[in-house]
Amino acid sequence: MEPVLLVEDKAELRAMLRKALERMGYAVEDAPDGNSAVTKIRARRFLVVLTDLKLPGLSGIDVLREVKDADSGIPVILMTAYGSIEEAVTAMKEGAFDFIQKPVDLDYLKLLMERAARQQELLRENLILREEYAARYGFPRIVGEHESMKQSSQQVQRVAAADSTVLLLGESGTGKELFARAIHHLSRRRDKPFVALNCAAIPEGLVENELFGHEKGAYTGAGARKIGKLEMAQGGTFFLDEIGDLPPAIQAKLLRVLEERCFERVGGTQAIEVDVRVVTATNKNLREAVAQKQFREDLYFRIATVPIEIPPLRERGDDVLLLAEHFLERYRREFGKPALCFSDDARAQLQSYPWPGNVRELQNTIERAAILADSDALDAAALQLPAARPTAAQVPAGMLDESFSWEGTLEEVTSRATQHIERFLIEAALRECKWNKTRAAEKLGVSYKTLLTKLRALGLDP
Repeated sequence: MEPVLLVEDKAELRAMLRKALERMGYAVEDAPDGNSAVTKIRARRFLVVLTDLKLPGLSGIDVLREVKDADSGIPVILMTAYGSIEEAVTAMKEGAFDFIQKPVDLDYLKLLMERAARQQELLRENLILREEYAARYGFPRIVGEHESMKQSSQQVQRVAAADSTVLLLGESGTGKELFARAIHHLSRRRDKPFVALNCAAIPEGLVENELFGHEKGAYTGAGARKIGKLEMAQGGTFFLDEIGDLPPAIQAKLLRVLEERCFERVGGTQAIEVDVRVVTATNKNLREAVAQKQFREDLYFRIATVPIEIPPLRERGDDVLLLAEHFLERYRREFGKPALCFSDDARAQLQSYPWPGNVRELQNTIERAAILADSDALDAAALQLPAARPTAAQVPAGMLDESFSWEGTLEEVTSRATQHIERFLIEAALRECKWNKTRAAEKLGVSYKTLLTKLRALGLDP
């Protein structure tokens, strides 16, 4: 939970109110005057601001205005002395949540705090799904109204204020980097760098260099010192995408960074301290990778402090149409085609298609259709989506699994299916014949030599 900011110039009263608020269960930061309060407001986000109206330097009204400039959703409660009611009413007109008279009734203060905190919670519900908030803070909007997306966004909002490591889980193309950027922009580190590194996009031998950098002369061709991505993120957020592809040797070094907050450049001996918030993402089952000794268990538990699941597009219902309209609106403006719209059959196909590439595939589909459109109405043909794959009922049980690709020409798909079915039949025959190849060949109606050739081609020959 974000802290409460208490602004009071009298030290004894400030100490008393701080203890009272802490007993109510709130984390508290305090300030002795308006100027220091404004400095704190500009540095981070608060749950509620409780401020005296009369302060040395900037007044409580000035603090109120600063809060509203920073984030209009933060409730401000003003404390007023007897005779300052008119000023308090003026403050209410400027957006104060409420006011309380001195001497402060702690029971009434507790009630006001609960109301203010509840208002804050309601205002921030699904904040990262709101277009105006995304525009204000400069990160791409996350579009969605499905309950699964609301749950994921609420988790992001709750964890953003902390510095805990976050593990974003989901298929490729679901928008994990957008969620990582939302975490950064909702955190106290939002004014510092956001640096991303995709482990799957870099050759294994270069991952360490990209992550930690190198010293001059570390290896042939290293003519100058290079700063790594981790060091570039100093003070901010480091997003490590597809962490499931991180080489085992680098996993141990990343664990040290998370535990000790330091590392050494390639070829260096000096420990470099780093202050970053680490967010990771993967489309792999890391628990399974741990069980197969492909991923360090200690690193898994270290990065999975807060796991957040990003749902695939096929499970998000009408969000497909929301996203399609969102992307079409972008390309209307970008390509100067303001009248573009979807026909009824295009909408039906958008909803029925399973979107194996998720949001990324949907965006590319809409962009292509908008570029090539020769009329205002985009029909199903304009989407150029591949034919739907057969349902489970249309394919014999066990013959083709869900990962089978139906993309490509008739010859390419048929070749893949033939190999898959041959593997299925050969493995079944070998098991039935207790791995006796001669008997298996007889059962399959092929020569022993043909069976051996197929075993080698399918990678089944030990």
